[in-house]
Amino acid sequence: MTHTGPALEILDVSFRYAEGAPLALQAVNAAIPCGQITCVLGPNGSGKSTLLHVLLGLLEPQQGQVRLMGEPFGGYTRRAFSRLVGLVPQDENVTFELNIFQYALLGRAPYLGLLALPREADRIAAQQALQSVGLEELAHRAVPGLSGGEKQLATIARALAQDPQVLLLDEPTSHLDLANQHRILGVLRSLGRQGRTIVCTTHDPNAATAIADRVVLMRAGQVVAQGATQDVMTTELLTSVYGIPVEVIQVRGRPLVLNHLRE
Repeated sequence: MTHTGPALEILDVSFRYAEGAPLALQAVNAAIPCGQITCVLGPNGSGKSTLLHVLLGLLEPQQGQVRLMGEPFGGYTRRAFSRLVGLVPQDENVTFELNIFQYALLGRAPYLGLLALPREADRIAAQQALQSVGLEELAHRAVPGLSGGEKQLATIARALAQDPQVLLLDEPTSHLDLANQHRILGVLRSLGRQGRTIVCTTHDPNAATAIADRVVLMRAGQVVAQGATQDVMTTELLTSVYGIPVEVIQVRGRPLVLNHLRE
């Protein structure tokens, strides 16, 4: 039966890294709808990456619960969870001389038994993932020799080959130049139009406004606001969260955030 509720539900989640340490997440509540792009936005130290690791099941909250497709995380085996949720980390160090196709094929691991070789269906899935990010013509290039933008696209392809229902990305454009940021955001926007459920963290308001259907705005481990991009990306909210004077204007139907330096 098709799931009709949120893809992910974050219910009163609090987390600290050590006993007595400050809370990295404080009573966070958020809903991630299916088939949309949601950006978790906030300055450095706001709890974005911690929340992403909770959504991956890598960190267990001391309080609260996260549900995936309506089920608590504990209801999934690791293999079943890996078939549903894919990750694109901020920086993935590939030291082996894998080519791009072989690297994308690693995404099929949740579907293979121990020591099993990839099947034709797995190879087709990897090839389709490369096509989705525009790397099919570079399939035989070695991953360690790729540029930053190409390596990020290859990592997205590896996650897409997993065929997850939810794709999580941690600061996907933070280390890239303007042209490669444009390329990555274009791929994510295209995936969103195909009905993919995407969650990405970013500290850059304009990266969020470029692609997001919804924004979860965070500060100091708490959710300040969440909702449709147009509703959350306001001058007042962003000035408060970032602690600097900004102005939000509309350009081609989307918010653009201007940082006004003090005189």
